[in-house]
Amino acid sequence: MSLHSLMFGWEFPPLHSGGLGVACQGMVNGLLKHGTRITLVLPSAMAEGEASLDVRTTNGSSSSTIKYVKSDLQPYEGVDQYDKRVNTAGKIGQAIDLYGPNLGETIENFTAQSVNATRDVHPDIIHCHDWMTYDAGIRASEHHRVPVVMHIHATELDRTDFRPDPWIEGKERWALRKADRVIAVSNYTKNLLTQHYGIAGDTISVVHNGHDVPKNARVITAGRRGKTPLVMFLGRLTTQKNPWQFLEAARLVHDMQPATRFVMAGEGPMLESLMGRACELGLTGSMIFTGKVTRSEADSLYRKASCFVMPSLSEPFGLVALEAISHGTPLVMSKQSGAAEVIEHCFKVDFWDTERFADCILTILREQPLADQLRAEAPRILQKLNWTNQSAQILSIYHSLLSS
Repeated sequence: MSLHSLMFGWEFPPLHSGGLGVACQGMVNGLLKHGTRITLVLPSAMAEGEASLDVRTTNGSSSSTIKYVKSDLQPYEGVDQYDKRVNTAGKIGQAIDLYGPNLGETIENFTAQSVNATRDVHPDIIHCHDWMTYDAGIRASEHHRVPVVMHIHATELDRTDFRPDPWIEGKERWALRKADRVIAVSNYTKNLLTQHYGIAGDTISVVHNGHDVPKNARVITAGRRGKTPLVMFLGRLTTQKNPWQFLEAARLVHDMQPATRFVMAGEGPMLESLMGRACELGLTGSMIFTGKVTRSEADSLYRKASCFVMPSLSEPFGLVALEAISHGTPLVMSKQSGAAEVIEHCFKVDFWDTERFADCILTILREQPLADQLRAEAPRILQKLNWTNQSAQILSIYHSLLSS
């Protein structure tokens, strides 16, 4: 009989805000290919209900059940952002959170409903994704008397430039110490957990994220000769992603190569201030702000870009780095990122080093043979780092816990 994993998550495509949803989708699909049964519980602003996710495997078809629990929880939201959203909704006559005026009450209601909705699913193991799901996972683990795995895609330290909300940080520390096993998306994240949270290193397994190249698609290795250079950023416009650094480096590149164009794709609370700063830097005619982009729009930008920049202050992994190289886009990324551990052929820069970022971008734009060499290495990386392989590591962790 196949192993049954009960997962608690924040988001899942097509309704998702960032990399966590993409990673969950890849992981679930990968586990299904290995014959694992999945019940995935997600918050939903819409009505409660169930859905089925089918994945074709070599042995036929495998499916998982997605349970939607009525909740106002949103990904990447802290206490202050939650309070602001709820208060704004009340002022303009929108529907206010059904389960209370503060984030703690909302999480408690999500937890209670999630555990109640899964009392009869009979899992072999519980698997939680990031802090909003920890209470539900621990309570479900106690009810079903099975091990619980905490999967860390980002910590409160990453999200806040190491100025954490004490309540959220406390939630994370408490839950991670109660977990039977912690999965970190990188050694970078594992080090944060041991150094700042005091989690024992021997309880943490590192499983890097993967990226699946779509069927019938090929990793692009050809250059973009004869086109106007385009330098690209894609991410949530928040402190963690360090979009300010992209602007500052863009100014230096523009000074040396005025024909270069820059695109900042994504949405977030910093958008207005970033647009103002771009004007101050004289980038009005060179910088494009797209706002939120669809999957197909992001793919189109990757294909057109001469260079992709990921300057994050603290990036547990950074799935966009894998997406970029799969489209043949040379990469400049911060050393403070998990993806830097698995992508060897790219430029790696300290997040604060503006001049070095600009220098690396200019090198890629000027040196076509070097850019082509970076592109040529992508297939080798992606052949190894796919979700079928990464999910096999997760399944191995499941079996290890169940046999111990």
